Amino acid sequence: MLRRQCDAGDTLLPRLRLLSRTTAMRIDVLTLFPAMFAGPLDESIIQRARAEGLLDVAIHNLRDYTHDRHRTVDDKPFGGGPGMLLKPEPIFEAVETLAGDRARVILLTPAGRTFRQALARELAREAHLLLICGSYEGVDERVRQALVDDELSIGDYVLTNGALPAMVVIDAVARLLPGVLGDDESSRDESFSHGLLEYPQYTRPAEFRGMKVPEVLLSGNHAETEKWRREEATKKTKERRPDLAGGKWGDGVVG
Repeated sequence: MLRRQCDAGDTLLPRLRLLSRTTAMRIDVLTLFPAMFAGPLDESIIQRARAEGLLDVAIHNLRDYTHDRHRTVDDKPFGGGPGMLLKPEPIFEAVETLAGDRARVILLTPAGRTFRQALARELAREAHLLLICGSYEGVDERVRQALVDDELSIGDYVLTNGALPAMVVIDAVARLLPGVLGDDESSRDESFSHGLLEYPQYTRPAEFRGMKVPEVLLSGNHAETEKWRREEATKKTKERRPDLAGGKWGDGVVG
């Protein structure tokens, strides 16, 4: 099974694949380092989502899709150059085995578009994700051409392999699934969810070492509290993330 190729800039797949959440989201991960996922997937919110049947994550070793005695997954690039590339055969076999008809296949690579909260929300509407973790100097270009629906990067820096980016994507997406956080309002009031950074927050005690909670938050006046939060979020964004300063309260998720 070969994935259809998207036109340049076409990253949104057919709406038929974006289903209402009636069953657990399925995420398959293809990696050379399965053991790296044990801790992050077995703790905190992700562990609870899995235990409650809201998220189904499976980690697959790319070497399980090889057929030589050395379980070879890489080779030298044609034309010369440093390092090794992941070979196409194991990746094609793995994707054709795991993807089914509905999976959105994503390659984690420094060359991908930057992963942002808007994209996390988009992916949270998918029924099935298949994440391919890049390694070495990358993957054979035919993987990009024939298998991949999207390419994502978590930032402008280089990591040892794509396992950590895959964990970031899983965490960011999973916490947006209905029921995962308990209170779905929590994810809507976080940083980036209004096009701005999140406003300052306080809890008890109302005064600590001479530092007092703003009176407006103690007043019980919801309209004034909302106004204060909007103003503080705007101020915080301008100071700390001027690249986002064009956002406005209610703009929606920063993309």
